[in-house]
Amino acid sequence: MNEQIIARHWLSIIAPKTAPALATSTVLILARIWNANGAEHSTGSAVLMTALSLAAATAGVCASIGQAGDSVIAGTAFAASGGLALAGVAGYADGLSLPLLLWVLATATAYGLAARYWRTDRREHLAHERQTSVRREEHAHIERVEALRAGAQIEVARTGAAYAEQLAQALITRAVLPGFDSKAVEAAGLPELPPISTGKEY
Repeated sequence: MNEQIIARHWLSIIAPKTAPALATSTVLILARIWNANGAEHSTGSAVLMTALSLAAATAGVCASIGQAGDSVIAGTAFAASGGLALAGVAGYADGLSLPLLLWVLATATAYGLAARYWRTDRREHLAHERQTSVRREEHAHIERVEALRAGAQIEVARTGAAYAEQLAQALITRAVLPGFDSKAVEAAGLPELPPISTGKEY
């Protein structure tokens, strides 16, 4: 069974691994731009970001303890809450020490959470590959058995045809031998030959 081999580009392999760092770095950069444009020591901006962060965290809690318990929605809400909190602190603070510390903590937390999903995805991928390999081997075994059975049936049919041809040739040869007595053959219990047509009608 032939399989198509698809080589993944190296960018498609490392892109998911860099996504958490890119996300937190983007939030930090945008927050510092916002800081430079007047958000530093702005009480209104700090209150807004705090309210948005708390709202996102509340949405994550509701999504995680709700009837559906959707982990994807909860994770997205908590990530948004952390991002808003980081952006609020980075935009309000006047130095880089606290924003950089929060950026490191946020990046480490993002990688910690992502690593769990990567491990789960890897296990599911390996399990799928094992199941696919088992099914492929089963199908190949069935194909081999059916091919052997078909070959055996063809060989039996070929042998039967050859035997029938040899028997017919032997009967014809026996019938034309001089001194052949069909009555003696019948008395001995051998197969009776069909009457030979001479082409004359009486």
